[in-house]
Amino acid sequence: MAVVEQKPSSDQGKVWGFFKLPFRSSGAAQNSSSSASAVSHLGGHHLPGGPQVEGSDGHHGSSSVSSVAKSLLPTRRRLKLDPSTKLYFPYEPGKQVRSAIKIKNISKSFVAFKFQTTAPKSCFMRPPGAILAPGESIIATVFKFVEHPENNEKPMNQKSRVKFKIMCLKVKGMMEYVPELFDEQKDQVVVERILRVIFLDPERPCPALEKLKRQLADADAAVEAKKKPPEDAGPKIIGEGLVIDEWKERRERYLARQQVEGVDSV
Repeated sequence: MAVVEQKPSSDQGKVWGFFKLPFRSSGAAQNSSSSASAVSHLGGHHLPGGPQVEGSDGHHGSSSVSSVAKSLLPTRRRLKLDPSTKLYFPYEPGKQVRSAIKIKNISKSFVAFKFQTTAPKSCFMRPPGAILAPGESIIATVFKFVEHPENNEKPMNQKSRVKFKIMCLKVKGMMEYVPELFDEQKDQVVVERILRVIFLDPERPCPALEKLKRQLADADAAVEAKKKPPEDAGPKIIGEGLVIDEWKERRERYLARQQVEGVDSV
């Protein structure tokens, strides 16, 4: 096997220095065919009629390129957050204030999520986690105690050092949410988003503050709706149109029980 060694020019030396590959040829290789084979090796294809590069399998080359491309692509998100990167709190020192965030499952699978915070002593979430069906959404409420500033400075519209992290995990179906899910499948847990805390002046209206009030009202309404008992759908209908009066049914059971007790006492 004849090996032809080219001396690259000063402009090409840096490029070709990374690709020192052996070439297989039946005779003396031409400069043009040598360059073409190297280019074809990089692309994972053979040029027709040209010499082939050792190990330059088309399928292997394409799979390698695809794996590299996948590693460079951003992680596909399963949750849509509103707001997407910040948590807004009214600035009221010495009080416990609230923020709200809408979380929607935009994937085709059931997804479990949970909150984490860098300040667990002064913050908590409701709910701290849940499982969402595809297309399902929830408004979570975040509570935070606002400490008094050291130098009487109001950090309005400023980023706080407190951060929140939303973790997500793909699950097989609807099940009861338990935090241990994330411990059992650590390798599958994904950091969906890291949220920063932004303080707003409650006495100065702004779009972010108005939106926060609407979301908090929706969250409170959802909580109250869960507390209400299910509405009575009216009398039960069974069989072929037979209507059962529940009150009458309970009365008949009571009278029958009284008769049995009277017989036993005799």
